[in-house]
Amino acid sequence: MLVRRIPVGCSPMRLRNGVEQLFEGIMDNAPFGRRAFPALNVWEDDTQLFVEAEVPGLKLDDLELLVEGDELTVKGSRKDLDDEGASFHRRERGTGNFSRIVRLPVEVDADKVQATLRDGILTVTLPKAQAVLPRKIEVTG
Repeated sequence: MLVRRIPVGCSPMRLRNGVEQLFEGIMDNAPFGRRAFPALNVWEDDTQLFVEAEVPGLKLDDLELLVEGDELTVKGSRKDLDDEGASFHRRERGTGNFSRIVRLPVEVDADKVQATLRDGILTVTLPKAQAVLPRKIEVTG
């Protein structure tokens, strides 16, 4: 257990720095730090859903996508630097395995899902299932 002592009567700035150091120590062992990784955007148009994930430095081999029912799972791994003997002054980029699950708002056609990785952005295009697309109904009289 990590314990840091903060002197009684210290200045607000010293107190803040002490609290930040405490949380940095706790989060050092948490994969990808304080927020969920990768950051995601999800949106839709009339016929498709789109999921965008920020995955800087990752290659295609580092990623795995699964569509199962109403969920998209983005899995991957960011390898640790070959840092043997290195003395870090700051280490904010997380390493290790990650997994994000996105609940999809509509049924998708899993056989037609496409994904591209360009400039550190993973873009997943999920066509909506025919059952949920609007259909024009012809009116007869």
